[in-house]
Amino acid sequence: MMKYFLCVCFIFLLAPAVNAGTIQKDTTGKTFRVGVFAPMYLDSAFNGKTYRYGKNFPRYTFAGLEFIQGAQIALDSLPLNGAQIEATFFDTQSADFNNQLNNGAFHLLDLIIGSVREMDYNLLSALAKKNNIPFVSVTYPNDGGVTSNPFLMILNSTLKSHCESIYSYLLQQNSSHKIVFCTKSGAQEERVMEYFQHFNNPDGSPLMEMHVVQIDQGTDKLLSILDSNKKNIIVGASLDESFAKQLGKQSMLWNKKYNIKLIGMPNWDGIFNLRNAKNNPDYPVYYTSAYYNAKDDEYSALLENAYQQKFKVSPSEYAQKGFESIAVFVKMLTEHPNDFMSYINHAGYRVFTHFNFKPVKVTDQSKIPDYFENKHLYFMKSENGKITRAW
Repeated sequence: MMKYFLCVCFIFLLAPAVNAGTIQKDTTGKTFRVGVFAPMYLDSAFNGKTYRYGKNFPRYTFAGLEFIQGAQIALDSLPLNGAQIEATFFDTQSADFNNQLNNGAFHLLDLIIGSVREMDYNLLSALAKKNNIPFVSVTYPNDGGVTSNPFLMILNSTLKSHCESIYSYLLQQNSSHKIVFCTKSGAQEERVMEYFQHFNNPDGSPLMEMHVVQIDQGTDKLLSILDSNKKNIIVGASLDESFAKQLGKQSMLWNKKYNIKLIGMPNWDGIFNLRNAKNNPDYPVYYTSAYYNAKDDEYSALLENAYQQKFKVSPSEYAQKGFESIAVFVKMLTEHPNDFMSYINHAGYRVFTHFNFKPVKVTDQSKIPDYFENKHLYFMKSENGKITRAW
């Protein structure tokens, strides 16, 4: 039997009452309590009991709502080991959110799944640690300074891990090419370059030659060090959108003469200018991602069909992540309630994405893992408006 409860409700999209009813499954077995957290902004969408937006939906609610919708479809559709699942959905942007966490019921949860932002991530991490509850952070790409929490799993890999993956690829596959790290002034850019320099100098001597160029004042210096007799690998070492657009445009223009492969940061997937075929025709841009769905499996078909029936559109990436987090980790919980953390890398639980969780110790003095982080990253290619897996 499966129950799910909503702390607040959303017109047309979510269940219309606090107790959303039950779905009959095999009623044998233990009841597992799962908390699913996402920013739905329901207080902002309603004025009392009146919905503010008529037949429309504000865009700022989309990510959280779509995550919840995907999670609900997984709970409704998937066999979960004959267990009884009691799922509670929390709107992290509710005015009553802190009261909900402190009402005494939180410590009864067996699993926390969250698509949350920094403040709520840190709050949930602390509560999960205090109560020894596994916390799956699905979308927040940061450790938030969390330490000594062996119950925390970060699915969306940190920026440091993305830089490590890019560096490893360069060292193994491209060290004979001209490798240029292109950056700009800024604290975040300095941190990114510190990561790359650290990976390149593990024992005080560089493993490969790295050219570093700042383009705050233009790209002339970058052009001057490109080698027309070699393949040039340019790494865009900044998350700044205008920087990415400028570097993408220049690399495309210079590519015929200098044979340039451009690799960007993980957020470059969302920069429309780079994905638009009119702006960068026939010129691929590469970046790393912790998430990939080839959409060629039975789970993708199940989610697509159910989502189309309910909402008349295809599921977004957030809906896919909500579905996947339930399908993987709730099933894992029902089958291994007493040693859940021992199975987080078990291949049998894969749905869309490969995960490879590694224990992370922030300092050498850490006696236990500070958290577990997904280190499996994909290299993606964006070209002519299409995104595909590169390797």
